[in-house]
Amino acid sequence: MDSILQLLEAIEDMLDSSSAVPFTGKVMIDKDELYEIITDIRLKLPNEIKQSKWVIEERNKILIDAQKEAENTLKEADAKLAKLVDEHEITKRAYEQAEEIIEAAKQNAREMRLGALDYADEILAEVEKSLKQALEVIHNQNMELEDSLGRVINTIYTNRQELKGNAQK
Repeated sequence: MDSILQLLEAIEDMLDSSSAVPFTGKVMIDKDELYEIITDIRLKLPNEIKQSKWVIEERNKILIDAQKEAENTLKEADAKLAKLVDEHEITKRAYEQAEEIIEAAKQNAREMRLGALDYADEILAEVEKSLKQALEVIHNQNMELEDSLGRVINTIYTNRQELKGNAQK
């Protein structure tokens, strides 16, 4: 993530240090250098996607662990229930305790699953936000570059026309 931000900062630095076009708010930049930075950003983006896949895998592992823990808790409840079946009053209490344990296990698994989903959602939202920002910066820089080059071409054309007009006089 930091490397993409660093590359975007490099674009900003390039713009800040570029030569200004007289009488405009535009600057001239090295096209090849800008393309090189954009290429580096494109190469770094798959790493960000790998990180988001890792987050999803970690979420799945957490969910699997929560499920296993819930199953183990249920097995423990079943074992306790089997021991208490011998006597009627003990059996009645055992059913009550088993229900409490099962409900607690379900609640615990539900909370763990929701927590894992929230965590994965937060990480994915940050990755999505960063990618959108990077894309917007690249798009805006591209638009500014096209506008700037268009104005320079128009200025050159106007100057040539003026020179031709002065040469004919």
